[in-house]
Amino acid sequence: MPLSPILRGQATYPFVRLNDAAAARRAQGLEVIDFGMGDPRESTDPRIIQALKNGVLERMGYPAAVGLPELREAISRWAARRFGVLLDPADIIPTLGTKEAIYSFAQVVLDPAAGKDTVLLTEPGYPVYERGALFAGARVETLPLLEANGFLPDLDAVSPEVWRRTALVWVNYPNNPTCVCAPPELYERLAALAREHDFVVASDEAYTELWFDEPPVSALQLTDLTNVAVFNTLSKRSSMTGYRSGFVAGDPALIGALKQFRPTIGTAPQEFVQRASVVAWDDEAHVERARAVYARKRRLLLRALAAKEVRVAGADATMYLWVATPAGETSEEFAARLLEHGVLVAPGSFLGPSGEGYVRFALVPTEDECARAVELLEVAL
Repeated sequence: MPLSPILRGQATYPFVRLNDAAAARRAQGLEVIDFGMGDPRESTDPRIIQALKNGVLERMGYPAAVGLPELREAISRWAARRFGVLLDPADIIPTLGTKEAIYSFAQVVLDPAAGKDTVLLTEPGYPVYERGALFAGARVETLPLLEANGFLPDLDAVSPEVWRRTALVWVNYPNNPTCVCAPPELYERLAALAREHDFVVASDEAYTELWFDEPPVSALQLTDLTNVAVFNTLSKRSSMTGYRSGFVAGDPALIGALKQFRPTIGTAPQEFVQRASVVAWDDEAHVERARAVYARKRRLLLRALAAKEVRVAGADATMYLWVATPAGETSEEFAARLLEHGVLVAPGSFLGPSGEGYVRFALVPTEDECARAVELLEVAL
């Protein structure tokens, strides 16, 4: 049977491997506290759920790809409150979460005939940036996120030839998995390079609302959004992963190209999900409560790891902890040792070569489960 060579060359999606490992242990009747995948388990705010129910009508047609005006206006209001920027609702596209929009985005900007055939992306990171680029036929070049550089990309290491070929650069801050935030200077430098070399900067900002000390900045705050697209989502902010509701905003010309592209391949969320999303973007109280819960879980784990002299390399923002492996153990070996004691974490190597030497804890178990995990770590470490 003919198959895409790109598909044939793909390894199993890393989080499928994590789920399989957890399922195998549970099948033996053994305990698993699952810090593997970043799927929030906090309850969705009741008002959001009620808006979803109220939005279900007796008959519902296809949702328009441009999304409801009310949702685009709510996102614009949120961006004004949160980042002090004025986004024209016409330059916002609601998306079915952000995964599908991220995956397909390279198809919009690649132009191999014009020599623009390359996608640059940071690693370790979300596998979908690379997979979407490969299926679009792109060359992929990586920007390693190294602790020595504060887990920021070394843009000076990119050769002029690579910049010349580059069509798209992906960045993700606050960063999954390293938990660091980007300074405004990174976005300014990238935007200047994008204008100089005519490529697009795509900023995945799924974690901007999960922070502990200072709220992170956004690429939306650039004074010039030429060639810049920003992706954000309610999945993490509002514990709405199953709703599949996000957006893309940025350069009006780029958003115009997406409006041409998305009716063919993409869609907005179902209308009742969009109605619930309006309530979510218009409210900050539930987000503040979620941050407080993550902060309590974070403190529990940080104390437990510090007591065992396990070094935490990143914990500034997001719903993760980026934890250095003990000397002499690979990330998979350390993760396997923790799983033997009932604690499932993601080996850093699952997220890219530069993730070797670390594991990622996703702070998604309940507070009671996190307290139980502390007991298990006392023995495992």
